[in-house]
Amino acid sequence: MTFGRVVVTGGAGFIGSHLCDRFVADGSSVVCVDNLLTGSIANVSHLASETRFEFSEQNVSDGIHVDGPVDAVLHFASPASPIDYLRLPIQTLKVGALGTHNALGLARAKAARFLLASTSEVYGDPLVHPQAEEYWGNVNPIGPRGVYDEAKRFAEAITMAYHRTHGLETRIVRIFNTIGARMRPNDGRAVPAFAMQALRGEPLTVFGDGSQTRSVGYVGDLVEGLVRLLESDYSDPLNIGNPHEVTVLELAKMVARIAGRDDSEVVFMDRPEDDPMVRQPNIARARAVLGWEPKVSLEEALERTVAYFRTTLT
Repeated sequence: MTFGRVVVTGGAGFIGSHLCDRFVADGSSVVCVDNLLTGSIANVSHLASETRFEFSEQNVSDGIHVDGPVDAVLHFASPASPIDYLRLPIQTLKVGALGTHNALGLARAKAARFLLASTSEVYGDPLVHPQAEEYWGNVNPIGPRGVYDEAKRFAEAITMAYHRTHGLETRIVRIFNTIGARMRPNDGRAVPAFAMQALRGEPLTVFGDGSQTRSVGYVGDLVEGLVRLLESDYSDPLNIGNPHEVTVLELAKMVARIAGRDDSEVVFMDRPEDDPMVRQPNIARARAVLGWEPKVSLEEALERTVAYFRTTLT
């Protein structure tokens, strides 16, 4: 299925920019909407000469204005790392609520298909492991991470309300940890932090004792899953992630080895409030509905990502 014209909110962000690449490569026209709060124009500058690519600087929480026909709206606008949503709590809540409302309104006005970028954070600090889509989560609504978790949970709720009330074609993806080129070196997430620390010869900072687990996938695999979901007729939430689970300490040591810094010192720090103890996607639904599963191993994903971060060193 080819979508003639696609709007990607947050299109200058890490994942959004890779989506813009994919749709342009597939022959679609792309409108990249971003206010550059956490995104970067550098992520899409290579598309500037493409006649089927358009960048529009807008804050989707204030409204979204796109002239002409639109076949699909993919809503990826949001701060997405703890360092961002702890620094920008109100903006995070607004883009999850008002921004999603506006993106849904655009899709409805254009009779377009809508895809919401939700997150594994809707599961909070889970009491069920691994996490399947039927699990409702264990979220602290008033904790510091609640601004992101609850924004995404609200976004899912309003998306389903538009689906049920207006008959809008909607898709919801719950994205688990994803890495690859164009991640921000200072975005505060584990892999960028470990990579930059290792490459600079600095100690690796591990929260808690490092026994908490994460499951990390590659952005190329994620984009393939997103496109398949958009093309499908499946409207319930769906996990996309790599179920290969490792401890944070194991992850730190893998990154250090790949960066050529096996001797990196590890410094343990207090775990942030409500930091999830485990995280692993159950992807049975993605396998059954989309025929999707990750192709890139954690080792290879880390190698590609560390190679990218090496290019950012000054």
